[in-house]
Amino acid sequence: MNKTAATFLILAFILMGVYACKDDDTIGDPEEVSYDAITAKFGATIDINNLPNYATQSIPAYITKDNTAGNEITDKGATLGRVLFYDKMLSVDNTVACATCHKQELAFSDADAASTGVNGTTGRHSMRLINTRFADEERFFWDERAATLEEQTTQPIQDHAEMGYSGNDGDPTLDDLILKLKAIDYYPEFFTYIYGDSEITEERIQNSLAQFIRSIQSFDSKYDEGRAAAPNNGSNFTNFTAAENAGKELFMAPPVFDNTGNRTSGGVGCNGCHRAPEFDIAPNSRNNGIIGTIGGGTDLSNTRSPTLRDVVNAAGSVNGLLMHNARFGALQGVLVHYNSIVDNQSLDNRLKPNGSPQRLNLTPSERQELVAFLGTLTGSDVYTNEKWSNPFE
Repeated sequence: MNKTAATFLILAFILMGVYACKDDDTIGDPEEVSYDAITAKFGATIDINNLPNYATQSIPAYITKDNTAGNEITDKGATLGRVLFYDKMLSVDNTVACATCHKQELAFSDADAASTGVNGTTGRHSMRLINTRFADEERFFWDERAATLEEQTTQPIQDHAEMGYSGNDGDPTLDDLILKLKAIDYYPEFFTYIYGDSEITEERIQNSLAQFIRSIQSFDSKYDEGRAAAPNNGSNFTNFTAAENAGKELFMAPPVFDNTGNRTSGGVGCNGCHRAPEFDIAPNSRNNGIIGTIGGGTDLSNTRSPTLRDVVNAAGSVNGLLMHNARFGALQGVLVHYNSIVDNQSLDNRLKPNGSPQRLNLTPSERQELVAFLGTLTGSDVYTNEKWSNPFE
């Protein structure tokens, strides 16, 4: 072998060694990462190779509101959000999860007036989480103190009474929770699976939780069946009973009042604040006349409401108590309240026709018709669909 050939052969061996080392360095690439901890923990409930459809669920053509605003729902992100939503490890003593206060069988609300946290109870009743995506109102909590759903998701975690990572009065901080999650084997894998690396941040937690919550939708109600076949909300729905259609008309049509606030004709105007077909709350709504608190006292800051969809279950019972202070256990109580409003300095002007608190003068049959209509807004899938269920069970 001549000198040139020998030199070439040596260089070839060196290059082979370099590329072999380079191949070894790629073991940690995302496509080669092991997800054994996820499979070991959730193999019976989550198949990472065959995730449920969160991203492209069917939405009726007449639903036009959407507050996703840059945090698009993905199957992977919503799956991580589902795990976070149900994981009690997100509380300081591992006893409380988001789902503790937002139960699937109650349209993601709570049967208790005040939900129990790690250091006491909540100050307000836990709001239903149905169709949160399909609303003009982007602010959350009863008093709208969270500017977005993303911001809302970690506030209960950082509340002393609820989940305990407040960072105040000896409580650990959210950074302590992140360290805790890093030590749980399935979380670094989940974050790598979704984001390409194992870094856990508040923003990633918020985005994933918000994707899961926005994915919770209910469009399989009797109302949706009727609306899909009708040209508009004002038409009689052929699948409705006479009472349900009469209740729909009462709900949609504005009332006519005299100079003292007494209704003399027309409907009752619920649609002025709870706008069909999403039945979301108008963003400019103010107080609805309910100013009491769970513990006693006065609170004028409550202006938000969840959608009226699935306000009752298929049997007609309310999904959790109603209003921020859990004042009502049935729809009839709500109608009694709106029938004769008591004024306050923050009362919504729509409840003060001609400057006087409204008197709807509802007849017994009108109340029954309104209740009948509100029952048509209830679906069935959202209560049992496994993709919104507890992955730890």
